[in-house]
Amino acid sequence: MSSRKSLVLIFALGVSAIASGLVIHHHIVNVKAAKLEHITPPAPYFPQGSVWSLDVSHAPVDLQSPKIIGWLDYVGGWGHGRMQVDFSMRVLQATADTPMVAFHKGAGFMDAHSDKVSEMPLPVVGGIEGQPGYQCDVESSDCHLLVVDRNHGKLFEAYQATMYQGKLYSNFIALWNMNRVYPPTGRGEQCTSADAAGFPIAPLLFNADEIASGSINHAIRFILPNPRMRAGVYVHPATHAGAPHGPLNAPPMGAHFRLKADFDVSKLNPAAQVVARALQKYGMYLSDGGNVALTAQSDADTQTKYTDVNFGSHDLQLLKVTDFEVLDLGKQYPITGECQLGK
Repeated sequence: MSSRKSLVLIFALGVSAIASGLVIHHHIVNVKAAKLEHITPPAPYFPQGSVWSLDVSHAPVDLQSPKIIGWLDYVGGWGHGRMQVDFSMRVLQATADTPMVAFHKGAGFMDAHSDKVSEMPLPVVGGIEGQPGYQCDVESSDCHLLVVDRNHGKLFEAYQATMYQGKLYSNFIALWNMNRVYPPTGRGEQCTSADAAGFPIAPLLFNADEIASGSINHAIRFILPNPRMRAGVYVHPATHAGAPHGPLNAPPMGAHFRLKADFDVSKLNPAAQVVARALQKYGMYLSDGGNVALTAQSDADTQTKYTDVNFGSHDLQLLKVTDFEVLDLGKQYPITGECQLGK
């Protein structure tokens, strides 16, 4: 949620003194091909018909797509000038034995946008985004905490979360109902989420198990530098935009991109081909601001490791902005700052 970090206060809890721990890095080596027959892909997060799992292979392209793609190409394309993948986002799985912990509001808590949560499951072994444990320096990191509770059909997604003196604090939390097909207004018009666009994060992350199974069956999360997103508007299924300040030719928050059908995926290694085919069938949604274009789930919480499927952070760098098209944007909604949570 880096695109709106200026809109929230940092914790006044002395968390800058907390050691943030060692950041998880994945050193990729070439070991084997993508397909591992014994791996079962993870179950969907939301029911059939959810927007994240719709086949958009033949969805119409927006009339402004050539201008948007041309402008993005002119200003440098993806962040860092290449299609790169971030592996720091963890998705923790709660079980019937997972302990519940009290949830505490941080000093900059976004009350109007957050769901009312007094406690949440927290696995004994787990970690916040990019961390081996539950301490995170919220002054310098988004510190997302994602916990899936399939037994109760709940997905908890927190932003700027950390453990401090044995208590869990966060400046935002969304509670997603995994048994619901959300409308285009999501959790509520003008409402953010743990991502600036108002999307859930976990359902848009691909992971090593999916690559190993040979198929990713959902859209993918992607981000752009703030100056490369259109200022002041969003399009559904986004319900919010952070602090982008790009011109009219920039894509709005929530824009749905699709890898062109004529892109030759055989130019990629087998693992990267699995991701590319998902980008052709389901596309990717503009979810937040930042420099590393695509987000994958950390393999700290999966059966498969990225080394097992030979997939690294630069294996999609052949995918240029000009290899994509923007799907029909629909109506543009100006930011008002008035979150209508639950409406």
